[in-house]
Amino acid sequence: MASLLCNARIQLTETLEKMQQGTLMRKVKSKSWKKQRFFKLQDDCMTIWYQSKRTGKIESAFSISDVETVREGHQSEVLQSLAEEFPPERCFTIVFYGRRGNLDLIAGTEEEAQCWVQGLRQLIEVATSMDQRERIDQWIRDWFQKADKNKDGRMNFKEVQRLLKMMNVDMNEDHALRLFQAADKSESGTLEGEEFVLFYKALTEREEVQSLFQEFSEDGKKLTLLELVDFLRQEQLEEEGTEELAMELIDKYEPSETARARHVLSADGFLMYLCSPEGSIFNPQHRALWQDMTQPLCHYFISSSHNTYLIEDQIRGQSSIEGYIRALKRGCRCLEVDCWDGPNGEPIVYHGHTFTSKIPFREVVSTLGKYAFQASDFPVILSLENHCSMEQQEVLAQQLKDILGEQLLTATTDGRVPTQLPSPEELKHKILLKGKKIGRLEDTLDGPGDEVPDVSDDDNGAEAEEERRRMKKDRESLAQALSDCVVYCKNVSFRGFQEARNHSRPSEISSLSEAKARKLIRDAGNEFVRHNTWQLTRIYPSGMRTDSSNYSPQEMWNAGCQIVALNFQTAGMEMDLCDGLFNQNGHCGYVLKPPFMRDEGTLFNPSDPSTWQGPGPVTLTIQVISGQQLPKVANSKDGAIIDPLVRVEIHGVPADQAHQETKYIENNGFNPHWDETLQFQLHVPQLALVRFVVEDYDKTSRNDFVGQFTLAFANIKPGYRHIHLLSKDGTGIPPSSLFVHIRITEPPGPEQD
Repeated sequence: MASLLCNARIQLTETLEKMQQGTLMRKVKSKSWKKQRFFKLQDDCMTIWYQSKRTGKIESAFSISDVETVREGHQSEVLQSLAEEFPPERCFTIVFYGRRGNLDLIAGTEEEAQCWVQGLRQLIEVATSMDQRERIDQWIRDWFQKADKNKDGRMNFKEVQRLLKMMNVDMNEDHALRLFQAADKSESGTLEGEEFVLFYKALTEREEVQSLFQEFSEDGKKLTLLELVDFLRQEQLEEEGTEELAMELIDKYEPSETARARHVLSADGFLMYLCSPEGSIFNPQHRALWQDMTQPLCHYFISSSHNTYLIEDQIRGQSSIEGYIRALKRGCRCLEVDCWDGPNGEPIVYHGHTFTSKIPFREVVSTLGKYAFQASDFPVILSLENHCSMEQQEVLAQQLKDILGEQLLTATTDGRVPTQLPSPEELKHKILLKGKKIGRLEDTLDGPGDEVPDVSDDDNGAEAEEERRRMKKDRESLAQALSDCVVYCKNVSFRGFQEARNHSRPSEISSLSEAKARKLIRDAGNEFVRHNTWQLTRIYPSGMRTDSSNYSPQEMWNAGCQIVALNFQTAGMEMDLCDGLFNQNGHCGYVLKPPFMRDEGTLFNPSDPSTWQGPGPVTLTIQVISGQQLPKVANSKDGAIIDPLVRVEIHGVPADQAHQETKYIENNGFNPHWDETLQFQLHVPQLALVRFVVEDYDKTSRNDFVGQFTLAFANIKPGYRHIHLLSKDGTGIPPSSLFVHIRITEPPGPEQD
């Protein structure tokens, strides 16, 4: 049984054995909440559970695959607050993927802390480097662990029935018993080791994949190299280097060594390929950095966060450096910081005039310096909301320079007045401050002073006078040292597209509320798109959204707005769209806008179809075939089996916005079959995002969310594809997936003479 329970890649070291024996540690939630819990690594080496010392009740469990990293020492606000009580050598933090809160722990001794830190890191490395086959084995082990109630390493029929319900399978007892007896080779009345593997494989047999395999296989048992090439060309529309690709897939996904040596693919290998990244709906070549990064900054959509320091609501929520770490790790490139005067001459960050907690500005800057370029090399824009006195503004400037050093951009890239913004490539590893600035950028490059250009006519004279007045006002409220830190992102009030064009300063940026932006899109859609070809615009959520809800970023992207700030802490459709747009291009936080949004003379207006160029709409045809091992609805009553349906949503220009859904399948979350075809017309496919949502149908109330996956239309691969579903949080829920067939039909081009 041990072979099934423990991952073959894991060498049982002394450290892991100690973790399996268990350790008593303090779980910490605040300065006053510190409780003893007994932590134990399970026999599978992939699950950890902990129980209350007082009640002995198992409190919680988590899988190693849920853990992103382990931080040693006082690396969280809670542990920092206990620094005088507990030495850093005994403290560590377990950081989970998604929005799940961290786990702060204090071990009894330095040795125990080291044992868990090193052991967890070893296991995380194994979990992240597992290939497709090992992952499947791991799922089998996970299910076995969950269902083996009495932990005797074998499973009787009653335990199997419980397992089926846990797996979202509604199977009649006779059929379940037949599968059980077929797998029970030893006829012992229980399944152990390889018998359980057989049972799982029988359970997860995929008829729809089998019939597809047989369509291309002459003998029904294998695909020869040429048969696989035919499948890749005809169905998957792979065009270049198909033979090389076929060889690669056989090497990577064929489990049998003999078949690999003969360059053939078995049915098992074929299924492995279809479930792999190469068989995914997301074009694997677009996962890496694939776009031109040498265009001006305003030619990109930029992943942007609002009130980054908040991890809950806007009124009473907690402010935390964790908000910055999470956003930066997701590839966010524009962060917001609200600064106010703090005690002892130290500026603080919080949502002013509310009950949100406060953090020192110094800590935010240190966190930024440490995490800014872990997920992406491209520039970070720090949007500064400055409410500080002149004295503390001096401190802000000093802390930015001292802590960030060379990372902080304090001069133009070439020392000249910019005629256009520099590119992400030119600004690699730089942090740009966005804020108010005294006077114009050209004045600081010529040396400080009150010079205003010579003016001849009256109009310009009035304008110069206005400029002087504004400069004087800024000098009274803004510290010169802080003003000097602002180079390419000078905050200016928006006074209309014409005035912005007259001044033509690419280094200025306006921030607009979502309502103001909507009005501009409605009244002057094309002007807005043109404005965004040469200058940056930032959009932020309405002040009424005290619950940290979000607006749809799509309508702002449709107008070419680059910095569309969202509350990253709030899961939902809006953040799915944000993740869907930015999970391409190496997750670097920058996505190049389509050509018609980078041309200053563009006629494009998102609301006016007569301004769209192109031969006509693209047709997207999606056959929703089946679902695999869909998760249960969180907090569902008595673990009910779901009735799943699939909804496909198109988010794009108003004329492309659409959604269609399949019928629901009763009582089957394990392997539902829909076999339904949905079809959409896309007039501006370059801006379209496609969101696949699985819901649990409920005839009396709103359907419950089960899983989703969102991607830009440009990243879709045609053919037979799996869609690997994500939770509400945007984290993976393997092995949950949808199996679909995608066809993209381009409109006919202009007729040739």
